Amino acid sequence: MNLINIKFLTIAVLVSLFLAACGGGGDSSPVHVRTDYSQDTHWLSIPVVSHNVDVFYLYPTAWQKIHDSDPNICDIDNPSMLAGSASVYARQATAFETFANVYAPYYRQADAAYALTLPLPEHDALIAGIPTRDAVAAFDYYIRHFNAGRPFILAGHSQGANVLINLLTGYLKDHPKVYQRMVAAYVIGYPVTAQNMADHPHLKFAEGPDDTGVIISYNTQAPDVVPGVNPVLSGLIGLVINPISWTRTETLATRDEGLGSIMPNPSTLIFEPVPQYADARVDIANGVLICTTADEDVLYELTRHGFPRGVYHSFDYPFYYFNIRTNAQNRVNKYLGN
Repeated sequence: MNLINIKFLTIAVLVSLFLAACGGGGDSSPVHVRTDYSQDTHWLSIPVVSHNVDVFYLYPTAWQKIHDSDPNICDIDNPSMLAGSASVYARQATAFETFANVYAPYYRQADAAYALTLPLPEHDALIAGIPTRDAVAAFDYYIRHFNAGRPFILAGHSQGANVLINLLTGYLKDHPKVYQRMVAAYVIGYPVTAQNMADHPHLKFAEGPDDTGVIISYNTQAPDVVPGVNPVLSGLIGLVINPISWTRTETLATRDEGLGSIMPNPSTLIFEPVPQYADARVDIANGVLICTTADEDVLYELTRHGFPRGVYHSFDYPFYYFNIRTNAQNRVNKYLGN
């Protein structure tokens, strides 16, 4: 839990926890220049191997565009992104560190303020460009040089989750033997739609707590968020699984049923383990996860420059931190048992 003791992001970086939500910096790199993942400096995390399973993690947007004239894609060594990605790693990827070797590349990211002004096809094309090309190159390097044939989990959030969808529908479709080693994909904070599944029948969405080779996804918000207000959804209706009960029904999983959260200490703004903070209920029609127990006013004050009131995007992982850890460990056990 040591990595969690990083200051809660300032408002500027909190915006970066935004969906395909990213924020700013600059990128003067020509589009055709490839990121060299043989360089350790292009990795946020290259662990010492101590477990028999890996996690390949893509962080959410970790920078914010400052000037309108700045490029819409940041450099691979953008200082704001380097700092922001380390902070968010601490409250997301550490959930997996107790049982897995967590690999996390840096990747060039799109600016959300710009991306969200685009029609969905153009938005998808933007994310499918440099961000996805970097992630695919990093994953391919990881498979060839780090993985050594171990089973792996994919995990990401927001823009990282958006990119993971492209990795799942592209690289892993083209490399079925690699795909067979995927325990699960935690594609959290960006909608995974029924159309995604229909268009790519090699993919499966999770149905329960034990299935493997599946996608897990949800986007968390308060019950009073009006449809169309949550910018994270990009107008899409996603498939949802409940991260407490690990079911897809609309039955409420109460706060007491959960295993624990991590939340910012009011005095220090450092994320710390707390008893389960959030309940969870799937809203099938709107494709979201509803939380009724969070303090909307307090959380809005922390994220108001990034999200509308009641949009809990920044807390998709922290609300259900220990539920995710236990579930991922369980799926690994099931995979290895099979």
